[in-house]
Amino acid sequence: MRDLIRRLVSRREDRPPLAEANQKHPLRPWQIRDRCFNVRRRGLDPVEIRAFLHRVADELTVAQTALVAVQEENVRIKNALRAWQSAQSANHRYR
Repeated sequence: MRDLIRRLVSRREDRPPLAEANQKHPLRPWQIRDRCFNVRRRGLDPVEIRAFLHRVADELTVAQTALVAVQEENVRIKNALRAWQSAQSANHRYR
């Protein structure tokens, strides 16, 4: 029995934690909403966990939407700056 427990514990230590395993890709709101936790005998309240995860997912949705808007505005401003620089450059060449 002790050998079985040792083998199971050693397997867990070999695997990277979930937080480290998925850091390559940003979390998506649906991933947070669909995340399930193990319920233990004296575990946490699943309703409370689910409500918290929905709140986090909603905030993540707002943050990602704002990020996309800022990135689009950044592209628009860069294009406007390039056009302005080209116009200024053209005006100075032919004087």
